[in-house]
This record gives sequence, structure tokens and C-alpha cells, in this order.
Amino acid sequence: MKELILLKCGELALKGLNRRMFEDALMRNCRRRLEPLGKFKIRSSQSTIYVEPQEEGVDLDEAVDRLLKVFGVAALTRSAVGEKRARTFKVEAKRSDKSFPMKSPELCNELGGVLLEAFPHLAVDVHQPDVTVYVEIREAGAYLHVDQLHGAGGLPVGTSGRACLLISGGIDSPVAGYMMAKRGLQVMAVHFVSPPYTSEHALEKVKTLCKKLTPYCGRVRLAVVPFTRMQEAIRDNCPEELFTVIMRRYMMKLAERVAQENECGALITGESVAQVASQTIQAIACTDVACQMPVLRPVIGMDKDEIVKIAYRIDTFETSILPYEDCCTVFTPRHPRTKPRLEMVLKAEQAMDERLLEEAFAGIEYCNIG
Repeated sequence: MKELILLKCGELALKGLNRRMFEDALMRNCRRRLEPLGKFKIRSSQSTIYVEPQEEGVDLDEAVDRLLKVFGVAALTRSAVGEKRARTFKVEAKRSDKSFPMKSPELCNELGGVLLEAFPHLAVDVHQPDVTVYVEIREAGAYLHVDQLHGAGGLPVGTSGRACLLISGGIDSPVAGYMMAKRGLQVMAVHFVSPPYTSEHALEKVKTLCKKLTPYCGRVRLAVVPFTRMQEAIRDNCPEELFTVIMRRYMMKLAERVAQENECGALITGESVAQVASQTIQAIACTDVACQMPVLRPVIGMDKDEIVKIAYRIDTFETSILPYEDCCTVFTPRHPRTKPRLEMVLKAEQAMDERLLEEAFAGIEYCNIG
């Protein structure tokens, strides 16, 4: 029996008249992820995506691993039953093709009898079997498989538009990017560097984090923004207690410019309320008004333990905790103001030379990762 992979679409089945568009996007994303492994035929029918290898020697274990990370896949199965060390089993049947003459209970009885005859050491246990054998009767044939593997869920990347992730190199921002990609956003990233205060190691760390997101997000376009002169100007001209909030405002202004240049409709940040001084609701209010674009904060209500669990699951945690400082830790005020007022911040910014924004924007360098 030739082996193939069945993908369950989950949430996509609820998309009504737009469902085909979402399924097409999911199939495109699957093709891109599987392209290095060989040739596959990928098609959809009855809320299921069929992934069939077209040549011998394809590594289906690797294919399964890659597909489990594709957003839009709720679950997957390999449609062949391998040999199992089991003593009991049961059969569950699903008859999607209603023209098939046997109903589901008859299918279970028939297949159960065949299995008992072929494996006389087995016994039927419908309550707690060692193995459950599933048979699905579909238009193109009968598909046998064992237990399903849970996929990444969510929506296919690219179906909800594009957004720009402010990635610092810490734990929170890669998780934020992952979570918004799960809702169908194509994610690009922007990172701020401040040499000589930040090192090349810090930038390489961010590139590694972007690479670790690619199994979920696809290729990530990274914009690297030179931020040294801006931070030095903030240090030299603004009250120390407002350093962080003013720095965040200029980051938002520059990130918005990057997003507009790359046809993104929103910004994404890893801010979590009150986690640090710059993330109180008063500080967030001051940074929000620095740009016109919507700012998405998917981890805003999560505590650190919740964020860390996701970081472990997507394999970004160990990279995030590498001890290379990012520009957010440069010139950190000794006593940051936790409840800044906007009028106070705007008055402090009057001492800044706005031409520094144009200088920073002109110095941006791009690279594609993945």
C-alpha cells in the first residue's frame, strides 16, 4: 500500500465562501516547506489536504515534522498502518462518500474481522484498545491510518496580510511573531543596532531567532536599523527618567516607516503589561501615539512563565537567553518613570533633531532569512 499524508484543516472548514482561498494558501505553504525533500502531489477534497510523494526514497518522517509546523494544519495522519506491538485494537470508520454501500458500523465489523484473521494474537477492545485503526471512505478511495498527530493549527501564513515584528533578541518578541503568524500574518522583522554599544554577536543572535521562526512563518525579511546616533541624542538631550519611553517612541516611528515600505498593515511587539518599567499602561499609551499603524501585542496579558513555555516549544528560548545585549539595554535609566504623561514626553522630545530619523532610515540594511 502506498503511503501518503492526510492534513486536517480544522478552522479553515468554517470559512464559508472564502474557504477555497485559505485552502489554496495552505497548499502553497506546504509545497514550499516540502520542496527540499522531493516531489509531492498536494490536493484538497472534503476539508482534507492530501500530500502524496511522487518519487521513491522521500523522507516522510521529515515531511511530517515540517508539516506539523505549518499554520493551518490542525492535525495530520500517515495513511498506512505500520506493524505495532499491540494486544488489543478497535476500528473506527468514517464514510465521507455516502454512495459507498456499507455504513460505518458494517465497515468496522468487516475490517475488524479481516484484522483478526490476519493477526490471530490480537483481540478487540472497544473501550481501551492498544491501537485504534481508522478507515475513511472518500471519493478517491479508502484510507487507513492510526492515531492523528496534532498540527500547528491557526490559519495559513499570508491569508491575513503582512505585519512587521519589532524583534529585540529577548524571549518575548519571537513568541509574539509566532503567535501572529499563527493568525495568518506574513511576518517580517525589524531590529535596532547600536554599535559599538551592541556587538555583532547580538545581531547574529537575532538572525538565529528569525531562522528558528521560519519553520512556522516561512522566509523572514529582516530590516536592521542603525540606532546609535538616535540613542546618543536621547542620552544627551532628554531627561534620564524618560530615556526608555522616548527610545521606544522613536523605534515605533522607524518601524512604521519600514512597515510602510514593505506593504505591512500593522506592527507587532512582545510587550506584556507591567513586565518592565516601559510596559506600564501609561508608557504603552505614550508609545502608541508615536505611529498611526495598528500595534498588535499578542502576549500583552501573559505572564513570563506562559511566554517561556511557548518559547521552549518553538525552540527560541535558549537563543533568546544568550548574554548579548541589545539596544534596549543601552543607557538604561537608573530610575525610569513608570507613569509618564504624554505632554511631558512631547516636551522632552522638542530637544531632539528629527533629522536623525531620516539618517537612521537611510542606513537600514535588509536580509532575507530562510
